[in-house]
Amino acid sequence: MSDYKLWEALKQAKNYQWIELSHSLNNDSPYWSGIPEGSVELAKTVWDWGKPELECLIQTFKFPGQFGTHIDFPGHFAKGKDLSEKYDVHDLIFPLVVIDISRQASENPRYAVTVDDIKAYEAQYGDIPDGAFVALRSDWYKKWPDIDAVSGIDSEGRENAPGWSLEALEYIYKVRNAAANGHETLDTDSSAVAEEHEDLICERYVLENEKLQVELLKNLDKVKPAGSIIIVSYPRIEGATGLPARVWAITE
Repeated sequence: MSDYKLWEALKQAKNYQWIELSHSLNNDSPYWSGIPEGSVELAKTVWDWGKPELECLIQTFKFPGQFGTHIDFPGHFAKGKDLSEKYDVHDLIFPLVVIDISRQASENPRYAVTVDDIKAYEAQYGDIPDGAFVALRSDWYKKWPDIDAVSGIDSEGRENAPGWSLEALEYIYKVRNAAANGHETLDTDSSAVAEEHEDLICERYVLENEKLQVELLKNLDKVKPAGSIIIVSYPRIEGATGLPARVWAITE
């Protein structure tokens, strides 16, 4: 056995399942309709093969901060609050809690998770640990990349998607001291909550309270509800309100 403890720890960690939680992106990937057309241009070649000066390939990438699976920083909704440069590597790994509302969402696409849902989880798996990332599993990721399906657009043009309630967020942050939340949908708020308040009050609450969130997660149905860890990685670009993220879980 090696004397290098971290190398041995990595070998042990690789005995667990490593689950991809982020969507793959290309030039046809959808984004919020409020973002102007032409905001995405991925992998544009600016230096091609065959140049005598240097035989290599170089590309440029243009995308909105809120594109695909992405992390939102407080300054996205709270003027003057922290942006991307505030966070270092210690802030991007968390105990992962997965609250399953997939059954409720299949019956009511506008379902908002309740405090009772979270307490039922805790009765089975134990209290949400300090500093946790609390993810909302709805199985909504299976609708990607159809943006109308993800938004749940109906014949009247209304959005119908499950999500958070303000009371549930207050519980995980004020009572349990979570560090971040995430979901598979385009927005934090369930459509019913957003429609009632005519604002994304849940997203505003998260970011005004200087917490982090990740939107458009996938594969939460493949992760154990408790006992896993989640790692969130993104390009180290300063001044960003949000950035596409590579996110994965290590689970039993």
